Amino acid sequence: MITKERFAEGLTLQQYLAQMGMNRDRFVRAFDAARPDDPGALDKLGNAAKLLVITEDWCGTSLAYFPAVAKLAAGRPDIEMRIFLRDENPDVMDQFLKRGLYRSIPVFAFFDDDMNELARFIEQPLA
Repeated sequence: MITKERFAEGLTLQQYLAQMGMNRDRFVRAFDAARPDDPGALDKLGNAAKLLVITEDWCGTSLAYFPAVAKLAAGRPDIEMRIFLRDENPDVMDQFLKRGLYRSIPVFAFFDDDMNELARFIEQPLA
């Protein structure tokens, strides 16, 4: 279970960008260019207040999805986003295993203020 205290230990977007060793320029370009198809998508989650992201800067799938999700969250000051590096946070990653087995990234998990999980997607949306 992710607690408020553990969630708060995650990186902010600025901290994540500052520590990136790979793909920083590509991430920033993708973030700047992102135009969410459905700007109200997060409204469908009701009282979402927190977004937990698990990623790594070397992951192509993360690079494909994370900038747009980050842009969507950035447009919502009522949603706090924290980022966890998969390889440095196995305790967090192991709570979001794909099919209960795989440490697939990216992970996007939305929570309310009481840390009740509202939604998640792992690696990529279902086709």
